Amino acid sequence: MSSSSAFDGVDPEIRALRASSFGGQAAAYAEERPGYPDAALLWALEPVSGRVPLRVLDLGAGTGKLTEALLRHVADVVAVEPDAAMLAQLRHRLPGVRALAGTAERIPLEDGSVDAILVGQALHWFDLDRAVPEMARVLAPGGVLAGLWNLDDDRVPWVKGLKEAAASTVSFKQWRRGSIPLEGPHFRVVEHAEFAHGQRRTAESMAATIATHSHVLTLSEAERAELLARVLDYLRSTPETAHGEFELPITTVTVRALLG
Repeated sequence: MSSSSAFDGVDPEIRALRASSFGGQAAAYAEERPGYPDAALLWALEPVSGRVPLRVLDLGAGTGKLTEALLRHVADVVAVEPDAAMLAQLRHRLPGVRALAGTAERIPLEDGSVDAILVGQALHWFDLDRAVPEMARVLAPGGVLAGLWNLDDDRVPWVKGLKEAAASTVSFKQWRRGSIPLEGPHFRVVEHAEFAHGQRRTAESMAATIATHSHVLTLSEAERAELLARVLDYLRSTPETAHGEFELPITTVTVRALLG
């Protein structure tokens, strides 16, 4: 029986390849990817905000982008990440954080040990048949699970053009974040919200960000060079992005679910 995920219908080998592609560019990921807006974090944590101390797990923590944002609001944060290179970047950037090797399907924490699990840019990679009961296991009663994604706001015409310029032969077309199946015997009251966000970029740093996307990382060297050249040509010829720094409009899509 195939496992439930956000990529039902996608070749499992391609999905696995993309999911494991980030470690080779861990330093670039840490440098180029955007952080997370406070409003999204506070909304995600709102159902458990009165707990003292509030214990939060950043699951699939990568290089610590979400961990760093959480530390602005929460003192007790533990990070779990499966990729050794990404975990090394997190430990280097945030040496005071408890950071453990582990996966969403096998979390190295005790039962009921956290009040909230937040997942930045990673919930779609999880094998949900195994990860959902495992996440429920480590949550305390009434705990909250939240996933966050920073999405370039392609309602803006030039951003839509950039997305088209950056498309590749392995881009996923059938995946919708809202389709991630969380509601069931473990979680209830699944809610969605969106938050405005942004990141200062140049044509070069925008191309460097796109180079950390999984569909680009898994291309051949020649295909990757062609795609990034196309992106740079687009950015350098588009009035909104052709002259130095510009603001990349981002929408932070957030979903939260309460432990039933």
